[in-house]
Amino acid sequence: MGLRLSLMTVYEIARVAAPTFAESFVGGVTREKCDHRLRDWAHRVVDRARIRIEVTGRDKVPTDCAFVFMSNHQSHLDVPVLYSTIPARSLRMIGKTELFQVPIWGRAMRASGMIEINRQSRTQAIESLGRAAEAIADGVSIWIAPEGTRSRTGELGELKKGGFHLAQATGAPIVPIAINGTIHILPPQTAKMAYDVPVTVEFGQPIPVENRPIPQLMDEVREFLAARVERQV
Repeated sequence: MGLRLSLMTVYEIARVAAPTFAESFVGGVTREKCDHRLRDWAHRVVDRARIRIEVTGRDKVPTDCAFVFMSNHQSHLDVPVLYSTIPARSLRMIGKTELFQVPIWGRAMRASGMIEINRQSRTQAIESLGRAAEAIADGVSIWIAPEGTRSRTGELGELKKGGFHLAQATGAPIVPIAINGTIHILPPQTAKMAYDVPVTVEFGQPIPVENRPIPQLMDEVREFLAARVERQV
């Protein structure tokens, strides 16, 4: 059953990527289409896996402005869970280069406005944050996992500075999000997904960034996450 669920999830990814991939050749990609497809895809994945999401604090987040959303990162399933819960009109993610190298899916990600970041190249990373800043200026919220990679245990890792520089450069408030449970849907080093896993998603109060030093912002986000993220395995 777990492998069947994994295959259905791959199908759902292909289902949303294919039309965006095709439109990228003819100039038919629009933000509104991508917003709808991403939300639909997220809800379908969550429904198929019967993920039981408990959301708290979402009412703290207005929908009339762009934010930099920062969460801990436990699983690939964080993405559909967050797309189905974050209250943003338009939401795009910053993802590592490897994701953009996947045939069809990578081109669809670029066409939809996802931001590729190559952490091995400082110049390219700075360019990526510049594209993210342009998206925020256009009213698009950005999600980034400041740990930079998935946790193998669920335990919170060290936070990187890039997302904090992005927030400060654009003036976009940071919204911290604590996720627990997604690691049990797709555990590390396995391709089999699990059904009926309870997941909690807790939104924090938006954190203003103007005239605040990066270390202080990092400490505030880490404090929020560390108090809520549990070691899972």
